[in-house]
Amino acid sequence: MHEHSRRTVLTRRVDQVRSLDELFRHCLPAFGGGFLRRVYTILDTAIGHGCPLTIAVAGPVTVSGQHQTWLIPLLEAGYVAYLSTTDAVCYHDGHRALTGHGNPVHEVPIWGDDAALRDEKTIRVTDMAFDEDVLFDQDRYISALLQLPEFQTRMSGTEFRNRLGARYAAQESRSGVEAGLLATCHRLAIPVFVGAPGDGSVFLNSMKLWAMREAGLLPGYAFDLDLHLEVFESCAYHYWGLFESPARALGTLILGGGVPKNFNLQPEPALGQILGLPGVRGYNFDVQIVSSPVTDGSLSSCFPAEAVTWGKVDKDTYLEATESVQADYSMLMPFVVKALLENRERYERRAAEVGEEALFAGEPKARGYLRPRTGYRLYEQRGRLLGQLKEALRTNGEWLRETLSYPL
Repeated sequence: MHEHSRRTVLTRRVDQVRSLDELFRHCLPAFGGGFLRRVYTILDTAIGHGCPLTIAVAGPVTVSGQHQTWLIPLLEAGYVAYLSTTDAVCYHDGHRALTGHGNPVHEVPIWGDDAALRDEKTIRVTDMAFDEDVLFDQDRYISALLQLPEFQTRMSGTEFRNRLGARYAAQESRSGVEAGLLATCHRLAIPVFVGAPGDGSVFLNSMKLWAMREAGLLPGYAFDLDLHLEVFESCAYHYWGLFESPARALGTLILGGGVPKNFNLQPEPALGQILGLPGVRGYNFDVQIVSSPVTDGSLSSCFPAEAVTWGKVDKDTYLEATESVQADYSMLMPFVVKALLENRERYERRAAEVGEEALFAGEPKARGYLRPRTGYRLYEQRGRLLGQLKEALRTNGEWLRETLSYPL
């Protein structure tokens, strides 16, 4: 190793650091801690650069209440352009607002008697549980919503979840509970994507209504998801990030794997490989916390470097701006988000003392941290951005037509 490429290990005692930022930087020198330090410092750099972030989150983040502890605070900071998640996350997001259930989620032992829980009509999700009646009430609530006139049309999944978020918000207000994930995304106009809508109970309730229509029991039911539009919309937002956003770049935070991760990474090959648009790049920053070992060969576990070979992550920045740590994100994200929000609070205090321009001159990262909390509100721009991408396709029409034939 050349002398100039060495990074000296410098540490501090934990009783000498004054913030979580300093703890992450100086008290995690090696091994798993070193991976976590790099994840944190890359996120700090991406935010400091003013880079819009996309988030992919798998797992029961809403049923466990994690959305209220760290995910919603991160969304409210204004750094996130859009979210990729699961149908189940959207379904369980509504439980706490259901009439007559109070806060329905309680703790149970992981290694308890599941047969006894079944006899008690208790549903378990790892160490979280709720009464089976919560599911039946959620089904009735979703079924009632889907029959409303506003849902009797074909729409993209982001439009559906935006409308669902508005309805959840009203139900949460009536029930006097904290805003959930979809209600927050509706308020902040953050698009919510679900790459596998058929794999969750929101869609299962739509299937029930569809089946009733097909059997002649519910004439007039017309709700339908436009999957082509949903994928195209994700491409439009990625295109915005690369060519229109102030940073002219995107970063991604991947929590867990599966379909949310894959959907989150697909816009680059869709734009470049499939649609043939020039100048399309992958993510400039890519950090992930996944529990799968990289040796299992799954997309869930693959490091950002593997995504470089597909073009999903930028090849010129990945050595310095990507990292993956094998861990359970529920153990780490409260601390990571708290540290990032503390950084913002520190910059806000300094801006109040010396003024923003003086602060930005001395600490350029402060500008990215202090971007508006209102965020990008991409959902409100979807019509314009979809039209912009369609225009780009028209200019690439000759190339696209050449891709339509193959000697069959």
